[in-house]
Amino acid sequence: MSNVEKSHLLTAEQMASFAVNGYIQLADLVPKEMNDAAHADQIKWAGRGHYWQESSVIREIFELPQVKGVLQSLVGQAPVYDHSALHIVRPQHHKAQEYHADSVIDTRQFGFDIQAFYFSHDTPAIMGPTLILPGSHLHNKVNTSSIGRYKNIIGQRKLESKAGTIGFLHQNIWHCAQPNYTDETRYVFKLRLRPGQEQRSLFNTDEYNGPEVAKIFRSMHAWAGNDSRVNQIAAAKFYRFLCGDDRVDFSFEGVLSRMGL
Repeated sequence: MSNVEKSHLLTAEQMASFAVNGYIQLADLVPKEMNDAAHADQIKWAGRGHYWQESSVIREIFELPQVKGVLQSLVGQAPVYDHSALHIVRPQHHKAQEYHADSVIDTRQFGFDIQAFYFSHDTPAIMGPTLILPGSHLHNKVNTSSIGRYKNIIGQRKLESKAGTIGFLHQNIWHCAQPNYTDETRYVFKLRLRPGQEQRSLFNTDEYNGPEVAKIFRSMHAWAGNDSRVNQIAAAKFYRFLCGDDRVDFSFEGVLSRMGL
């Protein structure tokens, strides 16, 4: 992956949001003509073989500079392909998937894979867009579907999307497909990439220690209950890694600095 212009990289505020919530969802990344081509391509695809290799339009989408800029911000200039899939939920499919994380327990302290979820068509809530639990990526001792017993958690949200939207998810975030109550097929393409370099200072670090970033770290995840402050501290520590400055401290009451961490 060639280097991209700075204007296409994630901003410090966007990266802080990713650190806190474990995902970032960006609309209008892909122009309409490419969305239309991708949707038509997905409809005619027979479901056999390897979609990533067989679809030139999907590869072109991930070569767009605005898409490459986000990926470069998260996994660097030389990401490693892990896997991909075209996920299809048929019309009037009323069964939801169980909550899961897409990997066994990850032993990396801060490093992560990224999963890009591309929506080629409008995907309202009734159509069953992917359900995620923001902040759950910080609970990384999860073995795939060991969390399948959990349902309807406060703060969960569906990735409702307009055509051309891509959600970029930390691989540890809890997520699951939802029922499709419409008479149309729901498509989402998922691409997982591993980092090709250390994931520090890869984004646009202008104002990485600024007041707008500080505001983002004041939010808490209600589902974590009494551990919401622990979650917030973990996010602040994760952001230190991402911005490349081990002294920046957006943790609750500055606990990282107070503890000499």
